Amino acid sequence: MKYTLLFTLLMTASLQAVAAPALTPAQEARVQELVQETLLKHPEILAAAAEKLDQQSAEASQQQMKSVIAQNSDFLYRDPNSPRIGAAKPRLTLVVFTDYNCPYCKKFDPYLEKIVAKYPDVAVVFKFLPYRSESSVTSARDALTVWRAHPEQFMKFNDLLMAKKGYHDDASIAQAKQKAGVVVNEPDSESFETVKKSLALAQQLGIQGTPATLIGDEMLSGWVPYEQFDAMVSDALKKQ
Repeated sequence: MKYTLLFTLLMTASLQAVAAPALTPAQEARVQELVQETLLKHPEILAAAAEKLDQQSAEASQQQMKSVIAQNSDFLYRDPNSPRIGAAKPRLTLVVFTDYNCPYCKKFDPYLEKIVAKYPDVAVVFKFLPYRSESSVTSARDALTVWRAHPEQFMKFNDLLMAKKGYHDDASIAQAKQKAGVVVNEPDSESFETVKKSLALAQQLGIQGTPATLIGDEMLSGWVPYEQFDAMVSDALKKQ
């Protein structure tokens, strides 16, 4: 499809270039033959055009993401209802979109405490995207409620929720509360609003799954080895 479109555009441009004076049907046919022959002999023209279009598309997406980040910077980086760890006055704030039922989130989550321990001027903000099941919503709202009521207990509760293999159910969430020593009878109403805002923002940012981590103005989609994550954070810090 991409190459067909490029071929059409190149053909049109060539015809326009020789449109004055008007060509006869025979001349137009010959121009088309010449264009086709050139492209067949030099397919790298199409490859270069395709690469240019991909670059322009990526640049447009990046600009759109920067715009969304700027418009939502308060909720992204300074929302008091979103859990955070690390520096109080960071040079770089990472925003991780996560789900307590996501297996890759469970692998990625231990990186976060490790990274703020290594870089004392980095902070991490947690945004929950309960995509996977009802228990994703329940665990996210419970965690947000714990953060609002007893922020010092959040990470212990978070770590226990992330340690569970497979999907959560009411019993596993209750067990995590007991082990963490937290009491959440009912998740508060603010937790619901925070989750809604996170879901809406994720849609604007084009996030389609978890984990997704905003590092500066770059979005890391999915799980990567710690060394790669560390390198991205280090590079982002250098740009601050």
